[in-house]
Amino acid sequence: MTRFIDKTNELTISRRSFIKASAAAAASLSLVGCGNSLTTTNAGQAAAQEGQWITAACWHNCGGRCLNKALVVDGIVIRQKTDDTHPDTPDYPQQRGCARGRSQRQQIFGADRLRYPMKRKNWNPGDGGKKELRGKDEWVRISWEEALDHVASELKRVKENYGNQSILAKSTGPALNTYGGAMTYWGCTSDGAWPKPQQFMNGNRSRGSNDRLDLRNSKLIVLWGSNPVWSSAGNPAYNFKQAKDAGAKFIVVDPLYSDTAQILADQWIPVRPGTDTALLLGMAHYMITNNLHDQEFLDKYCVGFDTDHMPEGADPKENFKDYVLGTYDGTPKTPEWASEHCGTDPDLIRSFAHEIAVTKPMTFTSSSAAARTSVGEQFCQAFLTVGWMTGNVGKPGASVCSNNRHNTQSYGGPTLVKAGGDKSPKSTNPIYKEATFPGPDPFKTDWQGIVIDEAWDAVINGEYTAGVRGKQPCDIKMIWNIGSGNTLNQNTDLMKGIEAFRKVEFVVTSAHFLTATAQYSDIVLPATTEWERVGGFLSGNPEMLIFYSQITQPMYEAKDDEWMYREIGKRLGLDPAEFDPLSPEQKLFNKLAGCTVMKEDGSGFETLVTITAQDIAEMGVKGKPQEGRITYKEFKEKGIYQVPRSPGDQYVYIDYKDFIEDPEKNPLETESGKFQIHSQGLADTINAYGWNTLAPIAKYQYVTEGYEETFANFEKKEKNEYPLQLTTIHYARRSHSSLDNISWLREAFQNKLYIHPMDAQARGISKKDIVKVSSRHGAVIRPVYITERIMPGTLTLGQGAWAEVNDDTGLCMAGATNVLNGGLPTGQGVQAYNTCIVDVEKYEGKLQADYLWPKRIVAAQGGDK
Repeated sequence: MTRFIDKTNELTISRRSFIKASAAAAASLSLVGCGNSLTTTNAGQAAAQEGQWITAACWHNCGGRCLNKALVVDGIVIRQKTDDTHPDTPDYPQQRGCARGRSQRQQIFGADRLRYPMKRKNWNPGDGGKKELRGKDEWVRISWEEALDHVASELKRVKENYGNQSILAKSTGPALNTYGGAMTYWGCTSDGAWPKPQQFMNGNRSRGSNDRLDLRNSKLIVLWGSNPVWSSAGNPAYNFKQAKDAGAKFIVVDPLYSDTAQILADQWIPVRPGTDTALLLGMAHYMITNNLHDQEFLDKYCVGFDTDHMPEGADPKENFKDYVLGTYDGTPKTPEWASEHCGTDPDLIRSFAHEIAVTKPMTFTSSSAAARTSVGEQFCQAFLTVGWMTGNVGKPGASVCSNNRHNTQSYGGPTLVKAGGDKSPKSTNPIYKEATFPGPDPFKTDWQGIVIDEAWDAVINGEYTAGVRGKQPCDIKMIWNIGSGNTLNQNTDLMKGIEAFRKVEFVVTSAHFLTATAQYSDIVLPATTEWERVGGFLSGNPEMLIFYSQITQPMYEAKDDEWMYREIGKRLGLDPAEFDPLSPEQKLFNKLAGCTVMKEDGSGFETLVTITAQDIAEMGVKGKPQEGRITYKEFKEKGIYQVPRSPGDQYVYIDYKDFIEDPEKNPLETESGKFQIHSQGLADTINAYGWNTLAPIAKYQYVTEGYEETFANFEKKEKNEYPLQLTTIHYARRSHSSLDNISWLREAFQNKLYIHPMDAQARGISKKDIVKVSSRHGAVIRPVYITERIMPGTLTLGQGAWAEVNDDTGLCMAGATNVLNGGLPTGQGVQAYNTCIVDVEKYEGKLQADYLWPKRIVAAQGGDK
């Protein structure tokens, strides 16, 4: 095999060596293929003998983070495989990668990697220089010295002239924090509206389900808004399949009959986006009027269900039961009432409610999707309340679990194996000391930060919302995107984001590719990926820990973000030894030495890794030898430690078991120590954020760009100019926006707009058409997929596509969903991605399949063309 591959271990990496590496990798693909087998061909056997399988990071935030192995021959990755470290069984499954992880070679070694620092041709220090050309200007190659000097000089200038509050940064980093900090973004991006309801209603911001092995004891499992086949690639869907094989019935609630529904669902309950609360209230009405709710459970473990069990000082009329029955407002929340809003057939609402009420044990679980809506807190309130009405809590096979998303799908209980900390000094942003996720305490007055949904509007209009302080002035002059990801693409209101980027005086971005964020910047710094760094740890579920290693030397002139922070800090007169004193190798060792694993009897944790004095010497770090369960060399070679599981082991976890068995000795961390169906604290907190009001119990209210706003007159059912609802879902071809440039994935998953035949026919749209989707905020172009898998009146489109905005037409040819999603700050700072009203029409122009689009390869002036 080495005859096909030039020796490139030196890898600085030059253009010539990169081309050789790419050619060699392509040749190896044609010879060997992409499967797990090492004996596909004679060439494959030779490669396996001469090369080395190294654990590679699969670090993208897709929920799985599975085991990814790279076959490296003479410094070149020629193949990938996934977990084969032990036999695969349902109890002790392998951690197998998906199409995304298996495609990472095309990402790391892609021809579109950024090669060197660049500045925008018409950029000038001080005033930005033709800022309107951001996003369409030419690029000029510059040296690292010049790039770092420019960034440090602009940072210093902006601070001295306007103050640190004029810098907007998602990730401030230790150097920027030491230099005075910055205004930052905050919000509940992934969790939707769940954090505060969990905090106030069940006393914990992140409760999972029962243990995955206990799921097999459930007779019924409800997956509300959950599509783990796409959004939690890895083992969650496989774990649910074991429960199905053990006899559990599955009901999936979703506007889309998803791939997960195809695999698992015995029944699909369609519901309009953002109207889940109405559906749940209709179910509650049926349960109450038929005496199917578990009154004994509600009396003992909950407050706020009825008049006799209200919190002290609360208005007795504000109880959940009387609201559902319409005792005081005159509107019973019947299945018929619910159906008018949610679109679910009344008889289906009744049968669904009956089934969850009488089936025990049952697992009632929701993802974050239904809570990524305007005032999504009302859904969280309703979901928990109806779940508790069934009494399915704290027993084998019984669970009411909220926010089961990403890597928490199908997993409950404590983490069984985990890495240690890197022991770096703690770095705090002086301007904003609160948590950016899920967000600040709205009653505090010592923070300055902008909720994600309001960021671009704040840049343009000069004010932001600050909890109980209300609107506050701001004057953003600089956008700092070093180590921050693809913020322009992934924040809502992308078109307004472009306007904001073109308004400020300076924008700097570090990136792997010319993402939308990099494209609209003044200076772009090429960053290394995890494959080019010293190594690290990943955990995709609580039962395993992945230890990945460096796969290749940095490509071209790419540098890691920590190096950038240190070099910029030096130019600002800061001492890196103070804000970042540890080397990457020492940080990695500290994490390794701190790895712990649950003891087999479940009584506590013990050291995971045995490290010898020789290991420490070879790593070139400081530390002490230690004894653990697995040697350092074995851990590094395997790349994973997974806790073996079997039914009846000491790791089985039943959520709330201690509380249910003895609520007096084990109270919850809520005001009453019980489940809070009525929570004035929750309502007061949401109201304090300043965007919406919320009742202390689950009530259905109309929201901005909700279903009712698809009508000009809801009572008369007169539709308005945006009569359809759009959900923007996690999509199989990428993880958020990462991997969207991979041609293999683009061809396999073509990012089409899902539309029901009735809606397509009404607009003269056929299956081979290209359509234009328009909202109040922008418009995109997409091929169409006409299917009865989507509920009439609703559409869905995968989020995360790399924006391709035509400045002349204003259309995004790639279908970036945040062109359509408006900046609608809501609740506790929720990004209401699934609250979006649109219309669709046939597009008369042409659109080439995006896997055939040319790569974003930058030929900078003065650079390597």
